[in-house]
Amino acid sequence: MLIGLSAVLSTSLQASTLTEYSAEYNVLRKGKIHGTATRAFTQVADNTYALSYETDVKWMIFTEKRTEQSLFTYENGETKPLHYSLNREGTRPDKSFRIKFDRENKQLFSKEHEYPLKVEWDESRQDVLSYQNQLRHELKAGKTQFSYPIIDKNGNARLYNFKVVGKETITLPIGNVETIKVKRLYDNNKRHALAWFAPQYDYMLVQMLKGKDGVEQFQIQMTAQSPKQTQ
Repeated sequence: MLIGLSAVLSTSLQASTLTEYSAEYNVLRKGKIHGTATRAFTQVADNTYALSYETDVKWMIFTEKRTEQSLFTYENGETKPLHYSLNREGTRPDKSFRIKFDRENKQLFSKEHEYPLKVEWDESRQDVLSYQNQLRHELKAGKTQFSYPIIDKNGNARLYNFKVVGKETITLPIGNVETIKVKRLYDNNKRHALAWFAPQYDYMLVQMLKGKDGVEQFQIQMTAQSPKQTQ
């Protein structure tokens, strides 16, 4: 009986552990490469994970290096952020930003403010990276519409809405990839953002496009990923 129970618990723990991964991307504008980006997902403790995103971009006289990281727990299908950090340097003024999710006292703190942020506490609130983990796993579960309360990079409360708009086979440096195409829903038509996730790569983000006023701002395309997935 004890042996059987032990086996069940072991299987349950293995099932709740998310797979670590890393990915490399080109950063493009109008088809030309202007930099690189990397994403890495690692387990740092039991049910606790870190998702990082780094970019290094050069375009004409504009340069920027950016590092973002979100630390969060993931249990029972729920992503709960603990800490978010941003460091940016380059042509624009350097920026360093931190957000702490004090879940015990139900408060949000930032590096720039002595007191808690005046943001209503919401157990489902995400940072600008952690929601991507939640969306990925909800997409794997078959959802087609998504809505997340967010604390943004300036400490403001926002609501991010997305929907699946179809399936598409796209050509990337890693080859032809079958994807699920997701669109972000904005309050107006000035901005647009699309993301492509590949089921064959465990629903990893393989391409993203952002634009404003009908003009492409940037695009990222996957060039490599690990661990290697079966195609």
